[in-house]
Amino acid sequence: MRVLRGIVPVAGLSFVHLVDDMYQGAVPALIPFLVVERQYTYAAATGITVAATFLSSVLQPLFGVLTDRRRLAFLIPSGVAIAGIGIGLSGLGPHYVFTWLAIALSGIGVAAFHPEASRAARVASHGSARGMSWFALGGNIGFALGPLLVTAVLTGGGLTATPLLAIPAVATGLVVALLQRRSRDAVAKKTTETDRVDDWSSFRWLTGLVMCRSICFFGVNSLLALFLTKNLGFTESTGNAALTVLLATGAAGTLLGGALADRYGRVRTVRLGYLLIVPGLLALLFAPNAVVAYLAAALLGFALYIPFSVQVTLGQDYLPNRIGTASGVTLGLAVSVGGIVTPVFGLLADHAGLSTALAVLLVFPVAALAISTRLPDTKPQVLSTTAS
Repeated sequence: MRVLRGIVPVAGLSFVHLVDDMYQGAVPALIPFLVVERQYTYAAATGITVAATFLSSVLQPLFGVLTDRRRLAFLIPSGVAIAGIGIGLSGLGPHYVFTWLAIALSGIGVAAFHPEASRAARVASHGSARGMSWFALGGNIGFALGPLLVTAVLTGGGLTATPLLAIPAVATGLVVALLQRRSRDAVAKKTTETDRVDDWSSFRWLTGLVMCRSICFFGVNSLLALFLTKNLGFTESTGNAALTVLLATGAAGTLLGGALADRYGRVRTVRLGYLLIVPGLLALLFAPNAVVAYLAAALLGFALYIPFSVQVTLGQDYLPNRIGTASGVTLGLAVSVGGIVTPVFGLLADHAGLSTALAVLLVFPVAALAISTRLPDTKPQVLSTTAS
């Protein structure tokens, strides 16, 4: 991998993204160990999750604004390293406040990494949606690997083994930092766009669309296994297997979305994703057996991830002079809305049933399709580097 030497290879950035987001996925897996070993209440455990996810999502746009004002390439290696160090420290302090602050530190590292790394991915891919889809896929894989890493390390060593979790992040950060230091262009150059003005109106509509996807994704992700076990008689293991199917097909959807966007247009591809969510949800709601339920989960994963990376590139094209801000909002702030709203669907499921809660989710892909009519399509902008 060559970092900041002309063009940063997308594959290298995708791997660093994998390592970084592995620590986002690690947090939910840490919760059971904290509850068992330290007798945390469920409220306290929820507070740990908030420290990692909400704080990270809110800070990403702020880091994006900073990277728009000044080139901060060091945030790529330092962000991933800090993400790992925070998780590594989380099991060492005996007090809740120490653990909360350590998880929050990890969230800050994740937030610092994404805007500058997204900018680098845009440069590496010459603004193509396909390239951004590979960058996004790295993060998706990393998020899925996080629980596996935590389980493997802490099952034998307990919370005192958390420092071992930091090793991949620190090693990756050091390698990237060394490669940046060797590059003569690491500080001397910055990316530039063609002479285009920022389209804030379109970006605001896009932000609403990203929120619709986030709410729908978190809602499906939270209710899918419960719906299958309570309404269709699945066991816990087969219900969770449907989540695996959803995430696996989501990886394929991410890559297909990038390829389709470059060939047929970004807005058309985004619409295709939201259009397919509707039959996916309907098939799940009226599934007569396990086969149909798994097929519905596969379609939902596919559909929910088709727009994911494409929306990021659209945001960057709408704000060509504020790519960091665009990345921070589309990857961070707007995405966090789904996590905030999800408890509402839990309450709805308690009072009106899981079927009703899932049925209400149909509103959001339909709303997204309506919003998409306000979005102009864009073509990839070839980026260049100029002396700063």
